[in-house]
Amino acid sequence: MEVTQLSRPVPSRRPANLPPESVKRFLDYLFVECGLAGSTVVAYQRDLSDFHAHIEENDVDLRDITILDVQRHLIQLQERGLAVASIARRLSAIKMFLRHLYAENILYRDVPSLIDAPKKWRTLPATFHHSQVDDLLHAPDETDEFYLRDLALLELLYATGMRVSEVSNLTLEQVNLDIGYLRCIGKGNKERIIPVGQSALRALRRYLNELRPAMIRQKSGAAVFLSRTGRKLDRTSIWRLVRKHAQAAGISGTLTPHSLRHCFATHMLAGGADLRIVQELLGHADVSTTQIYTHVDCTRLKEVHERCHPRQ
Repeated sequence: MEVTQLSRPVPSRRPANLPPESVKRFLDYLFVECGLAGSTVVAYQRDLSDFHAHIEENDVDLRDITILDVQRHLIQLQERGLAVASIARRLSAIKMFLRHLYAENILYRDVPSLIDAPKKWRTLPATFHHSQVDDLLHAPDETDEFYLRDLALLELLYATGMRVSEVSNLTLEQVNLDIGYLRCIGKGNKERIIPVGQSALRALRRYLNELRPAMIRQKSGAAVFLSRTGRKLDRTSIWRLVRKHAQAAGISGTLTPHSLRHCFATHMLAGGADLRIVQELLGHADVSTTQIYTHVDCTRLKEVHERCHPRQ
């Protein structure tokens, strides 16, 4: 990140006192004018909180922020052990915040133009073998009162590659058992249609017909997956259920709901699925995000090379 010293220009109009709600006004701007989702705005608030605390601790007026102040904050984040991806995300939030301050004639220097995002290493997602996923799907105890729900949940996660938040928010009207499809509402409220395999359909049908009616309470709503109290099964509860059954199956390593999303993509590509189809099923906006899964299955790559290269 190159540091450039700039002389302070004489401001044409500056507020005499910076209002303490400057961050709040920026978040309001993101929500009202930029139209970002509430969850995204909350993420920006979380990412900016440390930076704002750093500025206050060092007695730096927001009007006088320099590139060095940003660099010192990034060094602190690195010393705290944050991953490069997390630091890059926070830097993106800081850059947008400073750009907003500069546009509002609050920040004296055009600091955002001096900020370069750090290069991110592309790490391969952790995936599990078919046999391990099969062990997971056989892990729920048939004598458990929530066996049908847990089985349907695990089957659906692996059959569709849905994000845990998407499964948590899935409603009855989004599922069509007769034709074997569901409507998934993903990031940015984008809708996609996902086919559901027969195994997952059977498990889901049994759960909806035999168990869910008995779990319904006054405030249950239309959520497909319910907790023991009859409320929507939230993301944390789903994560715990997957970890519980992974441990019961004796699977080493950290298998999470997102791991099943990785398994879905990797196993689909290994089975010969087109990359663009997998991209659509996962709800990736950019195919480069999906391409990472082509590097996971080396056996598949070698098989295709041996079959297609003329000098084998």
